[in-house]
Amino acid sequence: MNKTDSFLHQLHLRARERQIVRLLRNQVAAASSILEVVLAILVLIGLLISTVPIAQEMFNLVSTRSTEAFQTFLGHAFNLVIGIEFIKMLAKHSPGSALEVLLYAIARQMILGHESALESFISVASIGLIFLIRRFVFVPSFGSTMPDGQPAPDTEPNPHEGDETFA
Repeated sequence: MNKTDSFLHQLHLRARERQIVRLLRNQVAAASSILEVVLAILVLIGLLISTVPIAQEMFNLVSTRSTEAFQTFLGHAFNLVIGIEFIKMLAKHSPGSALEVLLYAIARQMILGHESALESFISVASIGLIFLIRRFVFVPSFGSTMPDGQPAPDTEPNPHEGDETFA
């Protein structure tokens, strides 16, 4: 085998290697997408199961009328909301949905946690930072489409804007 043939053979092997690596990367990405869907389904099942105790706590609120029962109810309700937003984040793959999960988690901690003044200030500053990011740093083209190429729901214009029914 002369030098030219050897060089062409090495080029062919490198091209084949790149092709195999690309195929493996695509398979790993597909497997991770399937795992995300499975995780979202499991979280959804957990959320559905968790709604039963919330309904029971609601009846407990009526009978006890205590602030402690309300705190417990509110904590579980916030957990459900955060879980719902987490499922949306897994499904949408958009930065907006990730920011919403952070926003709800911080709000839950502020409302239910008995924090010091410094911790409360940090929470408020964090929420302000999230709003600043959404307003000034959030680039619409980054994460504005779903994996299938459709526009992400949180980046589409509101179809009811201007409609007084939804005001």
